[in-house]
Amino acid sequence: MGHPRKALRTTTVGAVSATLIAGSALGLAPTAQAADAVRFVDIAGDGGTVLKANVITPAGADGSRRYPLLVLPTSWGLPQVEYLAQAQKLANSGYVVVSYNVRGFWQSGGEIEVAGPPDIADASKVIDWALAHTPADDRHIGMAGVSYGAGISLLTAAKDKRVRAVAALSGWADLIDSIYSGRTQHVQAGALLDGASLVTGRQSAEIRQIFDNFYASNLSKEQEMIDWGKKRSVATYVDQLNKNGAAVMMANAWGDTVFAPNQYADFYEKLTGPKRLEFRPGDHATAELTGLFGLPNDVWTDTGRWFDHYLKGADNGIDRERPVQLKSRSTGGYEGYPDWKSVGAAQKKIALSGTTTIHTNVDSGADGGIVFLSSILDQLAQAPPVASIPLLPRRWAAVWQSEKYPSAQQVRGTAKLHTTLTPTKESGTLVAYLYDVGPLGLGKLVSHAPYTFHGRTPGKPFDVDLELFSTAYDVPAGHRLALVVDTVDPLYIEHNPSGAQLTFSSPANDPSYVSIPLREQ
Repeated sequence: MGHPRKALRTTTVGAVSATLIAGSALGLAPTAQAADAVRFVDIAGDGGTVLKANVITPAGADGSRRYPLLVLPTSWGLPQVEYLAQAQKLANSGYVVVSYNVRGFWQSGGEIEVAGPPDIADASKVIDWALAHTPADDRHIGMAGVSYGAGISLLTAAKDKRVRAVAALSGWADLIDSIYSGRTQHVQAGALLDGASLVTGRQSAEIRQIFDNFYASNLSKEQEMIDWGKKRSVATYVDQLNKNGAAVMMANAWGDTVFAPNQYADFYEKLTGPKRLEFRPGDHATAELTGLFGLPNDVWTDTGRWFDHYLKGADNGIDRERPVQLKSRSTGGYEGYPDWKSVGAAQKKIALSGTTTIHTNVDSGADGGIVFLSSILDQLAQAPPVASIPLLPRRWAAVWQSEKYPSAQQVRGTAKLHTTLTPTKESGTLVAYLYDVGPLGLGKLVSHAPYTFHGRTPGKPFDVDLELFSTAYDVPAGHRLALVVDTVDPLYIEHNPSGAQLTFSSPANDPSYVSIPLREQ
């Protein structure tokens, strides 16, 4: 039974490898010939597990001098040639670059551990190997990666003090806050990761059970799942990372449907060493994608500058720039801020007055879109998911709107919902959406987030405080903002018993509102 999948992995890795290598050969990485040729090697990871890797050294490296080392773990489901174009560019600029396929995927040995202890031990073993077999300098070591590689890089920097700089691109700091935020399963994101690993790797029994419990909404296993995820989250080890003192750059996309931007921003604020945070339009790993083919790419350019400064000591000014760099979904330029809390320093509240009751179990037509597709359309064409706000059925959707804004409103950061909820059942799910509403009532999605509760007393009100996913979006003059709440979204598993109703109220002593973060003018 295992042979067809092995054959598929072998065929697919060949196709992906050929595509990436052909990109370099056709000129997408035009200076690749300056570096020494790529060498494909086997590295013994933790417990002797074979890790398939490739090595590129600067041209003419003869052992007479040492070079900074960069270690690049692969993304979830991608082969070892993923970073070839960027590795060649980095080697051209004076780095020894070792990229390796993480355990459990493609031709590397072992089973998928989801950034568990064996994965972090593997990364340290790769560093050991590079120091023993290449002209790498043990005083100047960095790690970088996209997605899975980003998470492993951050975790390794917390565990291995030899790592002096990290570029974590489209990664996670808190795994549970990424795919289980608001106590709600992000089912499309989970299924995407699950499916990719079934095709390209070998799941361990542990990860298979985690996925099964995730889909089944097994509350008896909820704490076990949370503990499993926290063990694999660098946020758990932030004190250790700060003590080690690595310079940390993190980059992500506003519409990342796998690792939402909030968890990166929260983690960034806890770092005490050199740090940089970048957010751009797009979905998971799409902002970095063109760079993997050697094309000009802002994320990879800043990654190179980060390592040049913190590993080579280059005075390129990156340490003097404002460390939080944002690119709005609506405009083309970058905005710099001294820290994350300055991003949405101005706040404007929209009152959620009155009492509104909605029925559950039916999608009102407001939703967060489709994993990957919706945010890529927003990235390329500024076309986020839309809904006709006047036509949303009020039986299944609660709607509140602001007045028309006389001037443009630059939404920046994290919108926050506060309301009082009275359920008719002990469990339930709601999804809150923030829309930019034009003159004809067409709403463009600005942000959203899910929220699930369990164990509540039917008929007894309780407070709900929910952070929507962070974003940067410009609302044109003459438009309104609308908050819509319904109970079903294809992105998430919902927990509304049949026939349940949710009532939203705004007590005089605790009024309901959504707080909109705005850029200071």
